[in-house]
Amino acid sequence: MRPAFEFGAEVRVLRNVRNDGTYPGLATGTLLLRRGSVGFVRDVGTFLQDQIIYSVHFLDEDRVVGCREEELQPAADPWVPSRFEFRDRVTARIPLGIAGKVLVERGAAGEVLKVIRDAPGGVAYHVWFEGPNPLQVPESALDGVGVDDGL
Repeated sequence: MRPAFEFGAEVRVLRNVRNDGTYPGLATGTLLLRRGSVGFVRDVGTFLQDQIIYSVHFLDEDRVVGCREEELQPAADPWVPSRFEFRDRVTARIPLGIAGKVLVERGAAGEVLKVIRDAPGGVAYHVWFEGPNPLQVPESALDGVGVDDGL
């Protein structure tokens, strides 16, 4: 395992980060960082010998937070904001289907499995609705369930 980011690298966090119980002084579940926040790598370590963890100092929030490599991107890379993130609950704003066959009715609930920021036409998501396979759905076809769109 070789780290993608070195000491001092400027990075951006790709998803909201909440306290998992390891950040002192704040209740579990408290929002620590909003997606898109920028910080600097202070240290690089491992967890369970198979995950690289970065200690990142987010200056605007004055917090040092541990982040996994897949939660970060170089700060200089283009940032594409999205309404939803991994594990967010969503509903279909319109009926969804493939080749004219409706697979998901309007209002059906699903869960975001992956954010696709570079999809043609804008942000899209892999969403699992009741059924055997996830669907790739454009952001405009989804509504949030308890999502703070101001993030």
